[in-house]
Amino acid sequence: MARLRGLYAITDSQLLADGRLLPYAEAALKGGATLLQYRDKSSNAAQRLREAEALHELCVRHGAALIINDDAELAARIGAGVHLGQQDGSLAAARALLGPHALIGATCHARLELATQAVAEGASYVAFGRFFQSQTKPGDVCATPALLAAARRDIRLPIAAIGGISLDHAPALIAQGVDLLAVIHALFAAADATEVERRARAFSELFHTV
Repeated sequence: MARLRGLYAITDSQLLADGRLLPYAEAALKGGATLLQYRDKSSNAAQRLREAEALHELCVRHGAALIINDDAELAARIGAGVHLGQQDGSLAAARALLGPHALIGATCHARLELATQAVAEGASYVAFGRFFQSQTKPGDVCATPALLAAARRDIRLPIAAIGGISLDHAPALIAQGVDLLAVIHALFAAADATEVERRARAFSELFHTV
């Protein structure tokens, strides 16, 4: 598997309502996003399948990978990867379902022991956060540069950072060893798809300059 590195674009069903999901997602991919996560907590299974299939086609077209949030069965159905939180099922079970080559991410909050466990259970990357105040999951900032230093020393998987990340914060995180910047609002809270693409390119270019 090639090294995972770059912008990790995460969709938001409210930000991308009213027909914005596909054009904004494609704009992020055009701007260089390495991963795209489909995050939708609705109970409309048919709609989620349609949207996931459409996003998967976009990712294939642009050479990126699609990750489904919290739903290994949907990921298996369309041939995508999955990202699991601590309450979203077993990483080992997801690996057994999706096979040895699927991308599987694990939320590890600010706890190095959760990342170590995720490695043992077959994760492809680990995600730490919250690093900054986040509109998606407001609350206390808990992840620190010291955590990243320890993770970089002990974990032999790509590391994603999430939580209120902006273009101002991003260079320091990359310099501290973060491989993937998971971004929602600073990418998708935009007036149009052209602006999303501009922001995505700005994030992506940081990985070539830091």
